Amino acid sequence: MQHHKDRDIVKILALDYGTKRIGVAISDCLLITAQGQDSIERTDLSRDLEVIAKIIKDNDISEIVIGLPLNMNGTHSLKTKEVVEFMGILTKVTDVPIKTWDERLTSMQAERVMLEGDLSRQKRRKLSDKIAAQLILQNYLDFRKKGS
Repeated sequence: MQHHKDRDIVKILALDYGTKRIGVAISDCLLITAQGQDSIERTDLSRDLEVIAKIIKDNDISEIVIGLPLNMNGTHSLKTKEVVEFMGILTKVTDVPIKTWDERLTSMQAERVMLEGDLSRQKRRKLSDKIAAQLILQNYLDFRKKGS
């Protein structure tokens, strides 16, 4: 096992924070694509954090991006406050840097992707968190590529 080499591998974790589920996506190590993972079914905060900490450890995550739900006019909502509070708690269980990503258009994008895929409403509800996390991450990766 070459541990010194593994450190060069960079993977980004995206979270789409919700009250019932947390959508999860992880980048490939080339930071080109976002792969949706199984969503975390919310139970209680400490268990949710344990699950996230395990995902971070098992996947060698070096950065976390959390979708920030802003109002369409860019102002903060009650949901924004919840996400910011959650981020604050998450920083206590991991030292991986956490960034936010404006997700205003992501849920509409996710809905469109699912409608194009002709999924039933029930399937859409289940998949929307996963797809939202995947879109947050993909948009973030594309933005990073443009910046470099």
